[in-house]
Parts: sequence; C-alpha cells; structure tokens
Amino acid sequence: MSEKTTSGVHWSFWVIAAIAVIWNGLGSVNYLVQVYADSLDAYREVEQAIIAGRPVWATAGFAIGVFGGTVGGLLLLTRHAIASHMFIASLVGVIVATVHTLGVDADFGIGELIVIAFMPVIVAALFLWYAKHAEGKGWIS
Repeated sequence: MSEKTTSGVHWSFWVIAAIAVIWNGLGSVNYLVQVYADSLDAYREVEQAIIAGRPVWATAGFAIGVFGGTVGGLLLLTRHAIASHMFIASLVGVIVATVHTLGVDADFGIGELIVIAFMPVIVAALFLWYAKHAEGKGWIS
C-alpha cells in the first residue's frame, strides 16, 4: 500500500491535522467552560488560582491561542496555507496566557507546571512547524 493518498499528501498529514483540530477544539471548550463557569469548585486549587486571577490580556491570549489553533487546524485539514498564520497567532496567544500562568502565586508541582504551562506552548509550536513543513512539501497552498 502506498504511503500517500491519491492527492499526493502523506497519510500522516491527515492524522496530524485531525489531532490539531481535536487538541485545539478541546482547548476551546475548556476556555468556554472557564469563562462561563458558575463555580470554580470543580477545579483544583492551582487551576482556581489561575482562572480567578486571570486579567483581560491573559484571557484574550487564551482565547486567541485556542480558537486560532482550532481555525488553524481546520484550515490545515482543508489544505489552506493560511493555516500557518493562524498557528502563529495561536502560539502568540498561548505564550501570552502562559506568561500569566507563570506569574500566578500558586504552589505548582513539576507535573502541573509541565502540563499547564509548557506543554501547550510546545504543542502550539509543533503545529506551527508542521504547517510550515506541509507548506514546504506543497501539501497546502
């Protein structure tokens, strides 16, 4: 069996694009739950500290990060090169939100620090890199 689809795009492109939509889509749902949550009781103490003290600029960064990434993933799936621009916006938004998170006076464990702060930045950067890679391969235009 060939490693490429009939359109000449490697099969992994579709998997990674779908993961980008799912990852960022879940982030978008998380954003909406946090912004419109009636109660923060369901969240752990560290998460409550981040959410309760989040200023407007960090909320905007969070929104741009997750919604920009979702749109970027959808554009990647539809093979539009502008996906990389959306992933740039997403990465900037994630970095802005992470700056706030790192400034919160909370007792982060190493696992929480990695998952809450650094993993989103790394994943956003990887999606941007992959969109640029796909563009260079001619898979999106």
